[in-house]
Amino acid sequence: MSWTKRDIIGQAFSEIGLASYTFDLLPEQWEGALRRLDAMIAQWENKGIRLAWPLPTSFATSSIDEDSNAPDTALEALYLNLAVRLAPGYGKTPSPDTKSLASTAYKTLLGQAAQPVPMQIDNMAVPAGAGYKYWRGTMNPFLDPPTNRLAEGDDGYLDIGVEP
Repeated sequence: MSWTKRDIIGQAFSEIGLASYTFDLLPEQWEGALRRLDAMIAQWENKGIRLAWPLPTSFATSSIDEDSNAPDTALEALYLNLAVRLAPGYGKTPSPDTKSLASTAYKTLLGQAAQPVPMQIDNMAVPAGAGYKYWRGTMNPFLDPPTNRLAEGDDGYLDIGVEP
């Protein structure tokens, strides 16, 4: 079972020194932190960091007690970076250690998300060679063109009717 969004937000408040005041925080402050967390994750998704986070369609539909589905390797990056983002709003300054650890954890996630882009050679300019013989009524002296598939995420492709 993964951490809930409330757990991550609570840990971020703890990181900036508001842990003992958790029961004194107003529901509006929890909701504001939830919005900042969802916005941060949306920005990370845009950069290619995919955490299986349940992004809401609007801020009104986000639930603070929902499971985050974030892997354990990303939890530190989540709450530390959220703490760095929340601290100025509460008149706090995050410690240099918190900033450094947040930056390192984020760069680790970004490094895991970075994958080389698969390249295909433009086969329309490459001759098929002497071994490529007449097959099924086509006598194309060049290789088939590269496939054009749209990526749907980090684990698959959209089916657009083009056979690979």
